[in-house]
Amino acid sequence: MTDMLLTNFALLDVAAGELRSGYQVLIRGNTIAAVEKGIDAAGVEVINFGGRTLMPGLIDCHVHIAPGAVLNQPKLSLSFTAARGVMWMRQMVHRGFTTARDAGGADAGYRKAVEARISVGPRLFVAGRAISQTGGHGDKRWPSEPACSCGESMSSLARIADGVPECRRAVRDELRMGANHIKVMAGGGVSSPSDSLSHLQYSDEELLAIVDEAARQNTYCMAHVYTARGIRRAVELGIRTIEHGNFLDDETAKVMAERNAFLVPTLVTYRVDGANGEKIGFTPEVIEKNNQVLEAGTRSLDIAARNGVNIAYGTDLAYSSKVHQPEEFLVRAEVQKPADILRSATLVGAEVIGMVGKLGVVAPGAFADLLVVDGNPLEDLGVLQNEGAKMAAIIKDGEFIKNQLVP
Repeated sequence: MTDMLLTNFALLDVAAGELRSGYQVLIRGNTIAAVEKGIDAAGVEVINFGGRTLMPGLIDCHVHIAPGAVLNQPKLSLSFTAARGVMWMRQMVHRGFTTARDAGGADAGYRKAVEARISVGPRLFVAGRAISQTGGHGDKRWPSEPACSCGESMSSLARIADGVPECRRAVRDELRMGANHIKVMAGGGVSSPSDSLSHLQYSDEELLAIVDEAARQNTYCMAHVYTARGIRRAVELGIRTIEHGNFLDDETAKVMAERNAFLVPTLVTYRVDGANGEKIGFTPEVIEKNNQVLEAGTRSLDIAARNGVNIAYGTDLAYSSKVHQPEEFLVRAEVQKPADILRSATLVGAEVIGMVGKLGVVAPGAFADLLVVDGNPLEDLGVLQNEGAKMAAIIKDGEFIKNQLVP
């Protein structure tokens, strides 16, 4: 790993939403050592970025790199799932997403493979298997199927746990196996065949037990839930991040802001899944549920922003192609300013995963996860599209993942 001095760029200050000129960045090992004007650093490699924009690597707070089968799609072998996940991770980091938070399905092996440099991919924070009640969003059995020991397969996106003792055991087990955080299905979902979107899942006692187990191991819970009633209940019971939240209302948003909870909208997935429903195994009933959350669309973003809710960036492309991952920027741009969306994908994402000052910023002490972009994303979010075509260089952990700079 070579120490580097980065020069001749416009620095994107995501907090201020401004480009700053005249700065240099010194990287030592995998860490940013200095961000100053006129750095004197003898004996390091000097790299000229030719006036391009230098910005922090992007953070996607809701990804699936190892989803289980959906509805009538066949279940896949662990080896196939892992090989496909390695491919998806490599593609993800080449889109500029240098950090990703798994929302169910990926175990610690994916994270460790990246850390050991066996695989190229984003810095990963994994949930293991999500926790679901019988008949909940993580229960993919058809209503006609009998009871079974479903959900215990390591290839599943979720595991089934009912009652306080089972819920406690499931959380303990996922954390034992290396999960960074816990995903709980607290409401009905689009792709699950046995529940409605308004279904409030788990009793208060079960949710409290899940939150307690996570908190006692110094971590937190993320919850899949759509309705305002379900969101408020989850937040009041200690859930830290709300995934999706399409039917958020003003009253509930105020509660989220008061409790410093985070919203992770995943709007692009409903547009893409809606366009590809039959191809990805969605039944007419599932397509109808997708249309309902799609119609709610960007309203939740506007409501959350208006009430001061922390909004992170997420995509949730579990079934449709992950090539659409950066298009979430464009969907949000229909109601938000680029600077606000960029903060969601950097500063707020770092808060969600507990890495403030280490990720999502170009600052001393942060990991050297950086993008070198042709153009200004504050004016044109298109520079973050098309598989990183406008990214001349991608640095992750102090090393080039991609380098198309002219010497």
